[in-house]
Amino acid sequence: MIFPRWIQKGDCIGVTACSAGKEQPVDTVRLDNAARQMKERGYRVIETPDTRKNEKGRSAPARVRAEELHSLVQNPEVSWVVQASGGDYLAEMLSYTDFEAIGRNPKWYQGYSDPTGLLFSITTNCDMATVYAGNFTDFGMQRWHRSLEENLLLLEGNSFVQESFPLYKDGFAERITGLEDFQEDTPVRWESSRGDVVLSGRLLGGCLDVLLDLVGTRFDKTAEWCERYKEDGILWYLESFALSSERLTCGLWHLKEAGWFRYAKGFVFGRPAFFSSDYEIAYQEAVEAALGELSVPIVYEADIGHKAPRMTMINGALARLSVEGKKGRLLLKC
Repeated sequence: MIFPRWIQKGDCIGVTACSAGKEQPVDTVRLDNAARQMKERGYRVIETPDTRKNEKGRSAPARVRAEELHSLVQNPEVSWVVQASGGDYLAEMLSYTDFEAIGRNPKWYQGYSDPTGLLFSITTNCDMATVYAGNFTDFGMQRWHRSLEENLLLLEGNSFVQESFPLYKDGFAERITGLEDFQEDTPVRWESSRGDVVLSGRLLGGCLDVLLDLVGTRFDKTAEWCERYKEDGILWYLESFALSSERLTCGLWHLKEAGWFRYAKGFVFGRPAFFSSDYEIAYQEAVEAALGELSVPIVYEADIGHKAPRMTMINGALARLSVEGKKGRLLLKC
């Protein structure tokens, strides 16, 4: 398993938009402030040319997005590549992505939501750790949330323990200035199919909506990767953006039948952004219908994904996750 070197002051952070770009005024303010905040902490920041462009949900044509990513891959001064945004069309650029070049130039790649397509593919194709955490615009809030401080500390190699947060934002608030924080309003309460529980294994996961597009493609090396680490077992973390109960159940069935969950030691589900059901089926009920027969612990409502704040998850890292009294604790070994 390849773990890139930890980032250090003076390194360059490369910001790119492999999916949608950020062109709205509040978003450009947020990008500017994120760069300023990073510079104040001792880092340089560069953006690829189309980071602040967006046409029909894409920062640029797929081949151009791949070329801009490769410019950061090949830049020896860049140690951390962070996606500017999520979106819907990152999968298109995978056809033009040079995974061999990425494997030859180890560095950290970070994002969440649609960037799952790139992060997950790098880990399973290049056997290299990647980071499922905030996109670069998260770092543009005026006063950093604890989750962002911990994200940076972890990538600097300084802290590997994370505790669940007191509150989260249930829903999405409109940005007025671009500098707003997460505006948390709901108590965090982790749930488990087995009450208080401890899970361990090698982390792998991301946004389910995206993973369902990857399964069965030429980029799907998941079953082989899991076979490589079967002695550790796989601790899956998953979250969904807009899957219905029907799509959630059938999608998990699809991944299970594709061999993804053969060595699963447990599952950790983040809070869904949007969820619906035509049959009055609850989220946990939908998950249990697909995964219950695996007889492994399942954790719900974790601080992962679209409903911020979010923990920093490292694909490929050995992890120990515990749930006690509706609170979670994550220890990473990199």
